[in-house]
Amino acid sequence: MRTPLIAGNWKMNGSAELIHAFGERFRDATLPAALDIAVIPPFPYLHAAYQAFQGTPLTLGAQTLNPLNSGAHTGEVSGRMLKEFGVTYVLIGHSERRQLYQETDDHVYARTLAALNVGIVPILCVGETLEERDGGSTMDVVLRQVGHVMARLEPEQREQVVIAYEPVWAIGTGRTATPEQAQDVMSGIRAYQGEFDAQLAQQLRLLYGGSMNAKNAAELLAQPDIDGGLVGGASLKIDDFHAICQSAG
Repeated sequence: MRTPLIAGNWKMNGSAELIHAFGERFRDATLPAALDIAVIPPFPYLHAAYQAFQGTPLTLGAQTLNPLNSGAHTGEVSGRMLKEFGVTYVLIGHSERRQLYQETDDHVYARTLAALNVGIVPILCVGETLEERDGGSTMDVVLRQVGHVMARLEPEQREQVVIAYEPVWAIGTGRTATPEQAQDVMSGIRAYQGEFDAQLAQQLRLLYGGSMNAKNAAELLAQPDIDGGLVGGASLKIDDFHAICQSAG
């Protein structure tokens, strides 16, 4: 049985006040018994979040990391540093990182390996653009991105990875893949993994990450191969994020 994971990616948003409010709201929140929840704020809020989330079901995530442990890399943060701040999850290869900061599949692999080496769970983000979807190459693109990382990891490392499918055309646009479209891709990812390791394929947690909100979460999460969500804008609204978490039960 795969434990659902709801991860809220705040991107370059949020405040110390919002961090505190989330901690207070979720301290005694009614939630499904089997559910993992991660809040992923900007780097400056990690320490405040670590403190505010003590005694709550909220775990801490980071939005990226540098594959090196230290060095002359101004503005960068290593996995070792994130681990010291109590980070459990880290996003790897989010579409905005791929598009705006030219992260390649090789960069994504290196960051995934760096996370695993310090005991942080990588959330590997994959997905196609609208042009690629309209061109009929969705699965080619997604499986290339998945395979470039997963095929190069050791079996015990693959078991630690979470994969988030985020159709690029549905991120921040208000457009959402239909539950059927999302399920088709998720089942394709699971089948691809099953070709190499049937047991891993059944254990692998797959998240949907394209404009999930309080209104559409239940229908998306009801799909057999969707094990949770990577939530963007709705994760900044406490009531909406709580409702999405409740939908995962």
